[in-house]
Amino acid sequence: MAVTYFKRGKPAADRQAADSQVQATVAAILADVRERGGEAVRELSARFDQWSPEQFRLSEQQIQAVIATLPQQAIDDIQFAQAQVRRFAQAQRDAQRDVEVETLPGVILGHKNIPVNQVGCYVPGGRYPMVASAHMSIVTARVAGVQRIAACTPPIRGELPAATIAAMHFGGADEIYILGGVQALAALAYGTDEIAPVDMIVGPGNAYVAEAKRQLFGTVGIDLLA
Repeated sequence: MAVTYFKRGKPAADRQAADSQVQATVAAILADVRERGGEAVRELSARFDQWSPEQFRLSEQQIQAVIATLPQQAIDDIQFAQAQVRRFAQAQRDAQRDVEVETLPGVILGHKNIPVNQVGCYVPGGRYPMVASAHMSIVTARVAGVQRIAACTPPIRGELPAATIAAMHFGGADEIYILGGVQALAALAYGTDEIAPVDMIVGPGNAYVAEAKRQLFGTVGIDLLA
């Protein structure tokens, strides 16, 4: 019987060449941001996303104006989903109990669950907003007790992603930046004149974001490498 292939994978040589190209591109972007900071971030954002606002961080007024454009049903759906995530995350946190025991007179042993101080949550955009990524990173960080949550998401075709911004706000983000791609992760890791560096970066992304997380591991904490 003849075998019909609906789709074939790329040859190994092509995959290796693509991986090398991604690695080199990411390394160059990270080096540029590390050396030139906010100036490089702004140039990269303009090049890749055609986005160069006066400030990448949204003000409270801007956030409220964006949320006001959403239908009430969308807001209700976001808040409902986050309530479920928050409830389960709290149950998980409550199950992780601190322990302190005196095994011998004067010998006290134990462990404590201490949240990371500052986290950067990356919420990808692409063709469509990834609202659930805000639920699963920002809400859980807030439940864990993280003191500062900085959230980044790219513009979508030059527009503010209203549903994602609403999810970031309702989830508990302290700072919301409209900034995407490798340059967003570099800004979170190294810091710029506008964005203070964080201790850990979480959230999914495309091949370039995943590679940036791999190369930044050690400079900051990373949740996982897909």
